[in-house]
Amino acid sequence: MKKIMLILVAWIGFFANLQADWLDEVKAIHAEVRALTSNAEGLGDEQRLERFYTLSYDLAMLESPGFATYKGDPRGQDRLGDLSPAGIERRQQGERDALAFLDSIDRNALSELQRDNYDLLRDNLQREVGSQRFPTHFMQMTQMSGPQQNLARLMAMMPNAKPEQLENQIARMEALPKYVDESIALLSAGMNKGVTPPAITLRDVPQQIRGQLVDDASKSPLLKGFLDIPATVDPLQADSLRKRAEQVYREQVVPAYEKLLEFTENQYLPGARQTIAARDLPDGEAWYQNNVALMTTTDLTPQQIHDIGLREVKRIRGEMDAVIESTGFAGSFEDFLYFLRTDPQFYHTTAEGLMREYRDIAKRADPELTKLFGILPRTPYGVIEVPDYAAKSTTTAYYQPGSLKAGRPGYYFANTYALDTRPRWEMEALSLHEAVPGHHLQIAIQQELEGLPWFRQTPSYTAFVEGWGLYSESLGEEMGFYKDPYSRFGQLTYEMWRAIRLVVDTGMHYLGWSRQQAIDFFKENAGKSEHDIVVEVDRYIVWPGQALAYKIGELKIKELRAYAEEQLGDQFDIRAFHDEVLGRGAIPLSVLDANIKSWVRDQM
Repeated sequence: MKKIMLILVAWIGFFANLQADWLDEVKAIHAEVRALTSNAEGLGDEQRLERFYTLSYDLAMLESPGFATYKGDPRGQDRLGDLSPAGIERRQQGERDALAFLDSIDRNALSELQRDNYDLLRDNLQREVGSQRFPTHFMQMTQMSGPQQNLARLMAMMPNAKPEQLENQIARMEALPKYVDESIALLSAGMNKGVTPPAITLRDVPQQIRGQLVDDASKSPLLKGFLDIPATVDPLQADSLRKRAEQVYREQVVPAYEKLLEFTENQYLPGARQTIAARDLPDGEAWYQNNVALMTTTDLTPQQIHDIGLREVKRIRGEMDAVIESTGFAGSFEDFLYFLRTDPQFYHTTAEGLMREYRDIAKRADPELTKLFGILPRTPYGVIEVPDYAAKSTTTAYYQPGSLKAGRPGYYFANTYALDTRPRWEMEALSLHEAVPGHHLQIAIQQELEGLPWFRQTPSYTAFVEGWGLYSESLGEEMGFYKDPYSRFGQLTYEMWRAIRLVVDTGMHYLGWSRQQAIDFFKENAGKSEHDIVVEVDRYIVWPGQALAYKIGELKIKELRAYAEEQLGDQFDIRAFHDEVLGRGAIPLSVLDANIKSWVRDQM
């Protein structure tokens, strides 16, 4: 996904504002958490824990109004993020206070369900608090996210059916100059401390900022909500709000982005580091090791993961060679890759044609789900184009979760930039990963889980989420896809792509590989276009460790399916297995392992 976890991480610290009313409420919540920790009232541990769940949700909505938009919560919809040093410290202190509260709970006094909730929350908070030593907040801008993209993404999610909702959109545009100033301050501090993304990965960022600067305000990505205002808003009021929005765009948004552009071109790009490895950052080796543990939810070392990747590359390459042989193609592996990359039969010539085929694949996948799943989500999804302003440096596709509460569907975004780099043979595997049975199915089911605290209804644990997405690609054959050898080769290409990630991510960040070495290894083993390969490698550079989650998670799910099939034999039910995997939300791989083995014992 450009990934689900990219969108959520970008928003979590992005939205809040220094208004006394909400800030006072935040301080009151912090005080109540500390009071729960001391427990002067002598409440029972389950009662304290339930109260903490409510407080933690309220705090998340107040500190992260963009996350509230995603969740469909009405709070803070006129605010953007507090990126001041005080705001960052306040959120980090809140994490430390929350962990101290959980340490005051007697786990043995909890019910089995509450112990599960407690364990997951404590694990997550321990990881968050442990990560505070690494100043991630200094890297506010990469080619994948930052002030040049985040507001447009947020505005696209905001409702526009009521006057107050349009007022909120205007207020968020008015808040942009302050947010840009705070972003620049953090980026400048990061430069002084040697904490920046590599300069090579930032080359397209100025153009991304220019994509937000248009002569006609009505054509700005930020004002899409004002182009087709529903009839629920009085036409005269709608026209007045539209004119106000355009004025705010011209008088406040444009100067803010022009300031950001000047800073980016004249200071940040020249001041960004020239190295690519995470280990080259301050405390970089420990930082990368921490990222590896966070993203994989395992204790695997970078070297172990690198070795797993090499083994998987070799295995998948053997399967790819067999597919090539089945086509009767006369030539080498490299010749076949060249054929796939260049033959016109594999490419659409119009964006409309590409999108039509993506939607056809999704529509064919939908009815096949009942063969593999007993529980399906209520939230629908759509297939739409990646916005023009971000398309050049965005990966082939990504998923954006919906929200039943907000009345918003999920969206599978497909990239139509450079059509000669979007081969048809990869489209089936990609769609199964990003839409169904991949990200949309898993995340929508998680959001709709009942009887669980809010944090278990929110996508988390990248190894589970992305491992499920990759596992979903392998379900294509059971769903009637990959009938021609080129689509089957495309599925193997995508599996190879994730195996390559294990090699090149650890190679660059741990073993000292160069960027070109990573690109060359990718090109030697996968059929993806060179443009896609470069975009992918640059993504791994600025998001150290995240790319490891996919293959590690997929391997665990496949291992558990094989275990269940062997243990249960004729009693194995694929629908029940999948429902069990997805039925508790995203969880660490160790917890998934224990859950599935317990489920298998219960079936015997």
